[in-house]
Amino acid sequence: MAQRNVFGNELQVCSLEPVTGFYRDGYCNTGPEDIGSHTVCVVVSEEFLEHQKKIGNDLSTPMPQFGFVGLQPGDKWAVCAGRWLQAFEDGVKAPILLSATNEQALEIVPNWALRECSADVPDDISELLGD
Repeated sequence: MAQRNVFGNELQVCSLEPVTGFYRDGYCNTGPEDIGSHTVCVVVSEEFLEHQKKIGNDLSTPMPQFGFVGLQPGDKWAVCAGRWLQAFEDGVKAPILLSATNEQALEIVPNWALRECSADVPDDISELLGD
């Protein structure tokens, strides 16, 4: 069965370059072995990367032995829901893509917090245009 996003729709790809996800499939897919719940698709900023490094989650240092090039500001990445929430609560409100964020994130992160940081462009952009 396909995993769903926070809207209840088909989960969209988070990033294929760099390839993200607990399963390194480009998605925020999760399963019983994903104890960290890598379910939030974040667009990383310098501030977010610095915060993550400070709390022991270094996402910017390359680790070639694991095929990890290190993230740069603007990259999209599947992060642990709890780590994203920790950053949010510390005032580092990194944007996320709700369409690529797994509905399982809602077990850890309140829906309102995810929506507050949404960077998705809706299918119907008419309300953004302010006609």
